Amino acid sequence: MAKSRAATPPKDYESALAELEAIVAEMESGQLPLDASLAAYKRGAELLQYCRQQLADAEQQVKILENGALKPFKNEEPDD
Repeated sequence: MAKSRAATPPKDYESALAELEAIVAEMESGQLPLDASLAAYKRGAELLQYCRQQLADAEQQVKILENGALKPFKNEEPDD
């Protein structure tokens, strides 16, 4: 686990999730020494926090749109 990777913020949600999945797989292999496992755990926690924040931000944006611009679709068919 490179130290530069731990200091680098993810570029987006998808890359953070992919890196997190790779870390989990690496840790589950049981082949990491203790120091590397601790570094991987720390990076995983950072990525998890980033992903949770991205999801919370997206949820907030949806709420804003629903309260403002988005309105329920009403399919008004003409009466024949």
